[in-house]
Amino acid sequence: MSPSVHVTPLRHVSGTEAAAWHQVVVASTAHDLPGVPPPALRQVHAQLTKPALASHRLSWLATGADGVPVGVAGLRIFTSAGQEHLAELELHVAPAHRRLGTGSLLLTAVVAACRTENRRSLIATAAAGGPGESFGERRGFRRVLTLDHLMLHLEEQDEAGPRRLADAEHPGYRLVGWTGTVPDDLADAFAAAKDAMNDMPVGDMDHGRVTWDADRVRAMAQVIADRGDTLLTIAAVHDDGTMAGYTEILLPQQAPTRAQQYDTAVVPAHRGHGLGLWVKAAMVRRLRAEHPGVVEIETDNADDNTHMLAVNTALGFRSYRRTGQFQLDVPTG
Repeated sequence: MSPSVHVTPLRHVSGTEAAAWHQVVVASTAHDLPGVPPPALRQVHAQLTKPALASHRLSWLATGADGVPVGVAGLRIFTSAGQEHLAELELHVAPAHRRLGTGSLLLTAVVAACRTENRRSLIATAAAGGPGESFGERRGFRRVLTLDHLMLHLEEQDEAGPRRLADAEHPGYRLVGWTGTVPDDLADAFAAAKDAMNDMPVGDMDHGRVTWDADRVRAMAQVIADRGDTLLTIAAVHDDGTMAGYTEILLPQQAPTRAQQYDTAVVPAHRGHGLGLWVKAAMVRRLRAEHPGVVEIETDNADDNTHMLAVNTALGFRSYRRTGQFQLDVPTG
C-alpha cells in the first residue's frame, strides 16, 4: 500500500478537480479500452456537477505526493422506489499508478459510503477479461451479467435493407418520432411502454424495479439536455393509443459521429409483430436523413437477450467487445 496516496472526497467539484478527474479517465480508457472514445472534459464536468436522474452522486479523487491525480471513484446512489438498496461504482486508476494500493483505498472509501447510505448491492462495469475484472474479483465482486457490445457502421451498410424494413407495413400501428422531451400527448403512453424494460434480462444482478410515469420520462430527457447531449426517439403507436414499442438514440455532444443506443423495448402484449426491428430500422433511416455526420451506432446486449440480438444482427450490427456487470454484496457491520 502506497503511503503517499491521498484520497479526497469532492464536495463541490471545481473546474480544476474535473480536469484532474478527466485526466485519469482518459489515461485509464486508452489503456483498457483502445478504440473507445474517452469522454470530453465538458462531459466529465457535467457528470460531476449536474443532477442525475433519480440519484445523487459521491466522488473521490486520489492524488500522489506531488499532487498529481492518480485515481478517481464515483458512486451513484439510486433514490427511486424499488432501488433504495442499490449503488453503482465507477473507478479508474491511471495505468502507471496501478498495483500500488490506490484502487483499494478508493474502494474502501466507496464501501464505507455504501454502508452509511444503507446500500447492500454495489454494481460496476468492467471490460471482460481486463484489469478491472481481476481487481474486482480479488475484492469480492462477482460477475452477474455479460454484455456483448455491437457496432453498426453506417458507411459500410447498404441503405436499401433498413429502408425496406422501415417501410414495411404493420397494420394497426404507426410510427412517431421526437427529439428531446416526449410530447405531452404521448407522455403517459411512453411511460407505460418504459415499464416494459423492467423485464429485460439482468442476469443475477440485484437491480430492483423502477416504475415510470410521465414526470420521470420528462426528467430523464431534461438530464440529457442539461449535459448537452441529444436524445432521439421513435415509437410504434397502436390504433388504440397504446405505445407498443420504442427505440432511443443518444447523440453525445463530445462524439457526434458515434451514436449510442439507449433503450429499445416492445410492450409484452405487442410482441411477435416485428416492431422492434421496425422502430430500429426507422431510426437508422432518420439518422441518415437528419444527422448525416453520424457514421456508427454502438449498442449492447445481454448474452441471454437472444431476441434483441437477432434484431441487431438483422440490421447489420456486429460484435466488437464484451463487458461484464459485477456486483459486490456490501458487508454490514
